[in-house]
Amino acid sequence: MIHEVDESLRTLLRDDALEGAQIVVAFDAPTRDWAAKVNAPTVNLYLYDIREDTRRRERGLHNAYDEAGVVVARRRPPRYFKLSYLITAWTKRPEDEHRLLSSLLACLLRYEALPADRLTGSLAEIGVAVPMTIALPPPEDRSFADVWSALGGELKPSLDLVVSVPVTASPVYEAGPPVGEEGVRLGFSGIPPERPSEAEGTYRKTPDGRRLPVYGTRPGAPAAGIASRVAEGRGREERPE
Repeated sequence: MIHEVDESLRTLLRDDALEGAQIVVAFDAPTRDWAAKVNAPTVNLYLYDIREDTRRRERGLHNAYDEAGVVVARRRPPRYFKLSYLITAWTKRPEDEHRLLSSLLACLLRYEALPADRLTGSLAEIGVAVPMTIALPPPEDRSFADVWSALGGELKPSLDLVVSVPVTASPVYEAGPPVGEEGVRLGFSGIPPERPSEAEGTYRKTPDGRRLPVYGTRPGAPAAGIASRVAEGRGREERPE
């Protein structure tokens, strides 16, 4: 995923910003040792931070459909991760570096996301936009001076590029068969399908003549419901000791 973003950025900058000029596009850490070995005009995109873009996190599941439009599986929505690049230009003259940075800034400002025709691999297959921002203020928990201090190099003019890349690696849950036009058929187990007998003690008669089951009894079972148990209890109480 990260290497696919690297390749998309390399192609975008070479074609749109550098316009085929003989300028190297590198992704190395701009340390003192690396800078001492640079012997050609170079644009460096150093990936210095990777973290999740929690503002784009979604809940729930996404449906996957077959050719007939039936849901066959469900999966979690993609999670976006911010890839932060420190873009610098390296030439023999500061004026040339500034010109390169101007060209890069003008190019990246034209896009709010990586162009679809520049995406490769899995980024092109999922068909989801890959947003990016350029030269926004850094978060409060870090500064570009801290990055240069960690690299052990001298502070240089730079552009901060942040690419929010979707990651779709998640479990896939198979969906059950669709419900047909006949709907869902429900039933109760343990009760005979035939009409229950109106055994004495299991039914009570309502004023309108209907017979309703007595609470706590099962229609069709012997008269061993609440009424029979109450009657049995009364019989025990009336027996002389």
